[in-house]
Amino acid sequence: MSSFPEPTQTPDGPSYEGRLLDRADEEIVDQGVAFDLRTLVSRRAVFSLAGIGVGVAVLAACAPAATGSSPSASPTSSGSAASSGAEIPDETAGPYPGDGSNGPDVLEQSGIIRQDIRSSLDGSVTAEGVPLSFELSLVDVAGGGVPFEGVAVYAWHCNALGEYSMYSSGLENVTYLRGVQVADADGKVSFTSVFPGCYSGRWPHIHFEVYPDATAIIDSANAIATSQLALAEDACSAVYATSGYDGSAKNLAQITLDSDNVFGDDGGELQLASITGDAAKGYAASLIVRIDTATPPTGGSMGGAQMPGGGQAPGGAQGSAPPQN
Repeated sequence: MSSFPEPTQTPDGPSYEGRLLDRADEEIVDQGVAFDLRTLVSRRAVFSLAGIGVGVAVLAACAPAATGSSPSASPTSSGSAASSGAEIPDETAGPYPGDGSNGPDVLEQSGIIRQDIRSSLDGSVTAEGVPLSFELSLVDVAGGGVPFEGVAVYAWHCNALGEYSMYSSGLENVTYLRGVQVADADGKVSFTSVFPGCYSGRWPHIHFEVYPDATAIIDSANAIATSQLALAEDACSAVYATSGYDGSAKNLAQITLDSDNVFGDDGGELQLASITGDAAKGYAASLIVRIDTATPPTGGSMGGAQMPGGGQAPGGAQGSAPPQN
């Protein structure tokens, strides 16, 4: 039985919140991202009239409440030299962006604007692993170093076995570990997820693209920045000692931040997240992301450099294409 709201029948056809459905024969959840965005804008207006800030309106309208308790706050490591004030490096989006630039496009699908990315958009499959929440604090360098309110951030990463939804074998119709959030008045976005695995040839990481606003996510060419968040070694080691991360400990032992083909230029100095928590209760990671819109973005291309060891996924599982970036 569907748990989604039912449309209202009108003389002009079925509607939802006063807007005619783009696809009259399909459920509200299947109307597509364009319909979602019109709903988002309308709800923002309602919340603004009620005296609630735009950032809160976005979260209330689009983000499901996170389940479970918050990760432990006990510190295990800290990283990120982002306080230096430098712009975050542009990086490749890798071969599995799911943004339409290399095959499938999750950004066209209804429900992609969400905070909890652990499950597929249809709720059919949920990724397993040690809990991880991560927060990005976006800074508008060209605007004087103020919080970058209103920008939309698309984040994605591999699962505990180093596989990517929408691309790896058996996961072609799965959309978990991908989602979009809109920065609040403090320039912050946050996601609830699971700790990614470490596949051969890459340091554990999370991809993200930044767009001018939520309406711009329908075209990957609109991204104003593309980069990656690096996870701290001690947290990775603790997670990979738990069950469900077959092969990750071995792969981590074969690479360093300095030898990684993405973070190696500076050892991930501006991309290494601060992190707290533990493998039993979960982790919380945070990173300051400075973006200078006065300089043209240079990242975002698919890339394609082969990884050491052929890019084999942890545990010997081989996807439809080897993970690379």
